[in-house]
Amino acid sequence: MTWESLLLRIDRIAGGRQAGIRIPESARTHPKTRRAFRWIWWLLGAEVLLGVSAVVIAVAIAGSGGAVPLMVWMRTIVVLGMTVTLGYFAWRAMLGWRWAYQRLRLFAQIFPIITLVMAAIPGLYPAWMITEQIIFSLVMIGIADFLTSDHMRTAFQRPDAE
Repeated sequence: MTWESLLLRIDRIAGGRQAGIRIPESARTHPKTRRAFRWIWWLLGAEVLLGVSAVVIAVAIAGSGGAVPLMVWMRTIVVLGMTVTLGYFAWRAMLGWRWAYQRLRLFAQIFPIITLVMAAIPGLYPAWMITEQIIFSLVMIGIADFLTSDHMRTAFQRPDAE
């Protein structure tokens, strides 16, 4: 079994009935599409650095004898896992898989809302984690902005919508 055949099986699980739909080569290699994905990769990289920084801060606080609530540990693990998943979606979308673009766009629009609502719950997170969540949300809004541009929506439109 090759890597690509394994990834196509994962795509089938993640993409459902639309897993086999790929955008045309011309849309995938269009300069605006390539530029959008370049920015998306930079922003996802910033999200990874933000997530790793949160883990480092939590470990430093715990290492110095400070209390780190369970919610902080859960949040750091979830953010890193989520960012890796978004990276997979971005990679597959960059290769032209419509399902991956749809998932990436959906999560990039929903995660900032969830994150900001959780940050607003009094006493749930320490101040440094609230700041991290706000920055995380702003970066994710940037990703969503690229994904919802007119060009990207046109490039990844349903095949029967043409």
